[in-house]
Amino acid sequence: MASAPQSPVRLTAPHVLEYPYRRSVGPVLGRFFAGLRDGEILAGRSSDGRLLVPPPEYDPATGEPLIEFARVADAGSVVSWTWITAPKRAHPFQRPFAWALIKLDGADSALLHAIDVESASRLRTGLRVRARWRRERVGDIHDIECFEPI
Repeated sequence: MASAPQSPVRLTAPHVLEYPYRRSVGPVLGRFFAGLRDGEILAGRSSDGRLLVPPPEYDPATGEPLIEFARVADAGSVVSWTWITAPKRAHPFQRPFAWALIKLDGADSALLHAIDVESASRLRTGLRVRARWRRERVGDIHDIECFEPI
């Protein structure tokens, strides 16, 4: 007499795929991060005179290493933004907030960073914002906690 076929046993286990890594930053980004530690934002000057934040390691026009830096303001205008309604664990806030491209005064490019506002209705292109600095800075992008409307 034949027995009924049995269902295969399914084994499951939770698994999180992550790629943790450490990166050495080199002289250009090292200088940018040292500036953040000191409470200033440094831009790299390209061969055509543009001030780029964060500074790229190489001039976009010539491919030569960037060697000239200039300080830009810690305030600027929102160029573009997106509202985050359900933040992830690694986000800077565990409540709704915005990611934005911010063109700092004196810079010719935009910096991506978080904006702390209570609702999306407060955001608009052109909104003036200022960096909120951490009290104790260590020399990384998190030295700027976020930007806030002025």
